[in-house]
Amino acid sequence: MSEKDNNKAEAAGFAAGGAGAGLVAAAWLGNMGLAVGGTAVAVGAAPVVAAGTIAGLAAYGIKKALDD
Repeated sequence: MSEKDNNKAEAAGFAAGGAGAGLVAAAWLGNMGLAVGGTAVAVGAAPVVAAGTIAGLAAYGIKKALDD
């Protein structure tokens, strides 16, 4: 693998961008909850930021796939 195929800085940028988007979404939406089957659980900012990070890395993977 060449450095072009494995650009860690670019991947980190996509992850940070996704985390930032998740943080903005959590702040914009405010307190959230998940209600299933008569029970409810609060959802804080951390899972939303983690989901944003994963989405950012997925976008990086799609970009890499389309670059080939």
